[in-house]
Amino acid sequence: MGVRQARLEDVDAVTSTQIRAWKQCYREFIPPGPLEQMTGPAAEKMWRRQWDEAILSPPSPRHRVLVAVERVVMDTDHWSALGPGGILAPPSHERASDRVVGLASHGPAEDPDLYPGTTAELLTLLVDPNHIRRGHGSRLLNATVDHLREDGYSTIVTWVFAENYPMLGFLESAGWGEDMAERVLDMGRPIRMIRLTTDIS
Repeated sequence: MGVRQARLEDVDAVTSTQIRAWKQCYREFIPPGPLEQMTGPAAEKMWRRQWDEAILSPPSPRHRVLVAVERVVMDTDHWSALGPGGILAPPSHERASDRVVGLASHGPAEDPDLYPGTTAELLTLLVDPNHIRRGHGSRLLNATVDHLREDGYSTIVTWVFAENYPMLGFLESAGWGEDMAERVLDMGRPIRMIRLTTDIS
Protein backbone atom coordinates (compact mmCIF):
# COMPACT_ATOMS: atom_id res chain seq x y z
CA MET A 1 0.00 0.00 0.00
CA GLY A 2 1.18 3.51 -0.70
CA VAL A 3 0.66 6.81 -2.52
CA ARG A 4 2.43 8.06 -5.63
CA GLN A 5 1.95 10.64 -8.35
CA ALA A 6 -0.49 9.56 -11.04
CA ARG A 7 0.85 8.40 -14.39
CA LEU A 8 -0.67 8.15 -17.87
CA GLU A 9 -1.47 4.47 -17.44
CA ASP A 10 -3.59 5.35 -14.38
CA VAL A 11 -6.16 7.44 -16.27
CA ASP A 12 -8.71 4.66 -16.79
CA ALA A 13 -8.40 3.44 -13.19
CA VAL A 14 -8.65 7.00 -11.82
CA THR A 15 -11.79 7.63 -13.86
CA SER A 16 -13.50 4.38 -12.90
CA THR A 17 -12.58 4.90 -9.23
CA GLN A 18 -14.16 8.36 -9.31
CA ILE A 19 -17.34 7.06 -10.94
CA ARG A 20 -17.73 4.17 -8.47
CA ALA A 21 -17.03 6.39 -5.46
CA TRP A 22 -19.52 9.05 -6.59
CA LYS A 23 -22.25 6.48 -7.23
CA GLN A 24 -21.75 4.99 -3.79
CA CYS A 25 -21.17 8.16 -1.76
CA TYR A 26 -23.57 10.60 -3.41
CA ARG A 27 -26.63 8.43 -3.94
CA GLU A 28 -27.97 9.31 -0.49
CA PHE A 29 -28.38 13.01 -1.21
CA ILE A 30 -28.03 13.75 -4.94
CA PRO A 31 -31.19 13.00 -6.98
CA PRO A 32 -30.92 10.09 -9.46
CA GLY A 33 -31.13 12.28 -12.59
CA PRO A 34 -28.22 14.60 -11.78
CA LEU A 35 -26.19 11.70 -10.39
CA GLU A 36 -26.64 9.81 -13.66
CA GLN A 37 -25.48 12.90 -15.55
CA MET A 38 -22.35 12.97 -13.36
CA THR A 39 -21.55 9.27 -13.66
CA GLY A 40 -23.13 7.96 -16.90
CA PRO A 41 -21.24 6.85 -20.04
CA ALA A 42 -21.07 10.34 -21.59
CA ALA A 43 -19.80 11.84 -18.32
CA GLU A 44 -17.26 9.05 -17.94
CA LYS A 45 -15.72 9.91 -21.32
CA MET A 46 -15.53 13.56 -20.32
CA TRP A 47 -13.90 12.77 -16.98
CA ARG A 48 -11.39 10.48 -18.69
CA ARG A 49 -10.32 13.33 -20.98
CA GLN A 50 -10.05 15.72 -18.04
CA TRP A 51 -7.97 13.32 -15.95
CA ASP A 52 -5.73 12.65 -18.94
CA GLU A 53 -5.08 16.39 -19.22
CA ALA A 54 -4.67 16.86 -15.45
CA ILE A 55 -2.06 14.11 -15.27
CA LEU A 56 -0.15 14.83 -18.48
CA SER A 57 -0.49 18.62 -18.77
CA PRO A 58 -1.36 20.16 -15.39
CA PRO A 59 -2.03 23.91 -15.37
CA SER A 60 1.01 24.50 -13.15
CA PRO A 61 3.70 22.58 -11.26
CA ARG A 62 1.57 23.10 -8.14
CA HIS A 63 -1.32 21.08 -9.60
CA ARG A 64 -0.98 17.36 -8.88
CA VAL A 65 -2.94 14.13 -9.06
CA LEU A 66 -1.99 11.48 -6.52
CA VAL A 67 -3.16 7.87 -6.41
CA ALA A 68 -3.39 5.36 -3.60
CA VAL A 69 -2.30 1.91 -4.71
CA GLU A 70 -2.39 -1.64 -3.44
CA ARG A 71 0.19 -4.15 -4.59
CA VAL A 72 -1.33 -7.08 -6.50
CA VAL A 73 0.84 -10.21 -6.63
CA MET A 74 0.11 -12.83 -9.28
CA ASP A 75 -0.32 -16.44 -8.20
CA THR A 76 2.11 -18.36 -10.40
CA ASP A 77 2.01 -21.71 -8.58
CA HIS A 78 -0.15 -23.26 -11.30
CA TRP A 79 1.64 -21.83 -14.33
CA SER A 80 3.68 -24.94 -15.16
CA ALA A 81 0.48 -26.84 -16.00
CA LEU A 82 -0.92 -24.26 -18.40
CA GLY A 83 0.59 -25.60 -21.62
CA PRO A 84 2.51 -28.46 -23.21
CA GLY A 85 5.83 -28.76 -21.50
CA GLY A 86 4.83 -26.04 -19.06
CA ILE A 87 5.65 -22.35 -19.28
CA LEU A 88 8.09 -20.35 -17.30
CA ALA A 89 6.82 -18.01 -14.60
CA PRO A 90 7.53 -14.36 -15.43
CA PRO A 91 10.38 -12.51 -13.75
CA SER A 92 9.61 -11.36 -10.22
CA HIS A 93 9.16 -7.72 -11.31
CA GLU A 94 6.35 -8.82 -13.65
CA ARG A 95 4.51 -10.85 -11.01
CA ALA A 96 3.24 -7.78 -9.14
CA SER A 97 1.42 -4.64 -10.19
CA ASP A 98 -0.17 -1.59 -8.62
CA ARG A 99 -3.96 -1.40 -8.38
CA VAL A 100 -5.29 2.16 -8.09
CA VAL A 101 -7.79 2.28 -5.23
CA GLY A 102 -8.05 6.01 -4.51
CA LEU A 103 -7.11 9.44 -5.75
CA ALA A 104 -6.53 13.00 -4.64
CA SER A 105 -5.89 16.17 -6.58
CA HIS A 106 -4.90 19.65 -5.50
CA GLY A 107 -3.85 23.04 -6.81
CA PRO A 108 -3.75 26.71 -5.87
CA ALA A 109 -7.00 28.01 -4.39
CA GLU A 110 -9.26 29.72 -6.93
CA ASP A 111 -11.95 31.25 -4.71
CA PRO A 112 -11.79 35.06 -5.05
CA ASP A 113 -11.56 35.61 -1.29
CA LEU A 114 -8.42 33.47 -0.97
CA TYR A 115 -4.79 34.18 -1.84
CA PRO A 116 -3.48 31.37 -4.10
CA GLY A 117 0.11 32.03 -3.10
CA THR A 118 -0.43 30.66 0.42
CA THR A 119 -3.77 28.80 0.20
CA ALA A 120 -4.24 25.60 -1.79
CA GLU A 121 -7.40 23.65 -2.55
CA LEU A 122 -7.94 19.94 -2.14
CA LEU A 123 -9.97 19.40 -5.30
CA THR A 124 -10.64 15.67 -5.06
CA LEU A 125 -10.31 12.99 -2.38
CA LEU A 126 -11.94 9.66 -3.25
CA VAL A 127 -11.41 6.02 -2.33
CA ASP A 128 -12.89 3.07 -4.20
CA PRO A 129 -15.91 1.78 -2.21
CA ASN A 130 -14.43 -1.74 -2.25
CA HIS A 131 -11.25 -0.52 -0.55
CA ILE A 132 -12.45 1.82 2.18
CA ARG A 133 -11.36 1.59 5.83
CA ARG A 134 -7.84 0.49 4.88
CA GLY A 135 -6.15 3.85 5.52
CA HIS A 136 -6.04 4.98 1.89
CA GLY A 137 -7.88 8.23 2.57
CA SER A 138 -5.51 9.16 5.38
CA ARG A 139 -2.46 8.31 3.29
CA LEU A 140 -3.74 10.43 0.40
CA LEU A 141 -4.51 13.33 2.71
CA ASN A 142 -1.09 13.12 4.41
CA ALA A 143 0.71 12.98 1.05
CA THR A 144 -1.27 15.99 -0.14
CA VAL A 145 -0.25 17.98 2.93
CA ASP A 146 3.41 16.98 2.47
CA HIS A 147 3.44 18.19 -1.15
CA LEU A 148 1.69 21.44 -0.32
CA ARG A 149 4.05 22.21 2.56
CA GLU A 150 6.97 21.69 0.19
CA ASP A 151 5.30 24.14 -2.20
CA GLY A 152 5.17 26.77 0.55
CA TYR A 153 1.46 26.67 1.35
CA SER A 154 0.20 27.35 4.86
CA THR A 155 -3.53 26.67 4.42
CA ILE A 156 -5.70 24.19 2.52
CA VAL A 157 -9.40 24.46 1.76
CA THR A 158 -11.85 22.03 0.23
CA TRP A 159 -15.53 22.04 -0.73
CA VAL A 160 -17.72 19.22 0.62
CA PHE A 161 -21.41 18.46 0.20
CA ALA A 162 -23.09 19.38 3.47
CA GLU A 163 -24.87 16.00 3.50
CA ASN A 164 -21.72 14.00 2.85
CA TYR A 165 -21.41 13.13 6.52
CA PRO A 166 -18.68 10.47 6.17
CA MET A 167 -16.38 12.93 4.41
CA LEU A 168 -17.17 15.70 6.87
CA GLY A 169 -16.45 13.40 9.79
CA PHE A 170 -13.19 12.20 8.23
CA LEU A 171 -11.88 15.71 7.61
CA GLU A 172 -13.01 17.04 10.98
CA SER A 173 -11.19 14.17 12.70
CA ALA A 174 -8.06 15.24 10.79
CA GLY A 175 -8.31 18.80 12.12
CA TRP A 176 -10.34 20.52 9.41
CA GLY A 177 -13.18 22.92 10.22
CA GLU A 178 -15.79 25.04 8.47
CA ASP A 179 -14.81 28.57 7.50
CA MET A 180 -18.41 29.80 7.02
CA ALA A 181 -18.26 29.92 3.20
CA GLU A 182 -20.97 27.99 1.37
CA ARG A 183 -22.57 27.56 -2.04
CA VAL A 184 -25.84 26.04 -3.18
CA LEU A 185 -26.16 23.94 -6.34
CA ASP A 186 -29.42 23.41 -8.21
CA MET A 187 -29.56 19.64 -8.77
CA GLY A 188 -33.31 19.11 -8.93
CA ARG A 189 -33.36 20.39 -5.37
CA PRO A 190 -30.98 22.75 -3.58
CA ILE A 191 -27.76 20.94 -2.62
CA ARG A 192 -25.58 22.86 -0.18
CA MET A 193 -21.78 22.69 -0.14
CA ILE A 194 -19.61 24.02 2.66
CA ARG A 195 -15.96 24.98 2.63
CA LEU A 196 -13.57 23.45 5.14
CA THR A 197 -10.08 24.64 5.94
CA THR A 198 -6.99 23.50 7.82
CA ASP A 199 -3.69 25.13 8.80
CA ILE A 200 -0.58 23.22 7.67
CA SER A 201 2.05 25.82 8.57
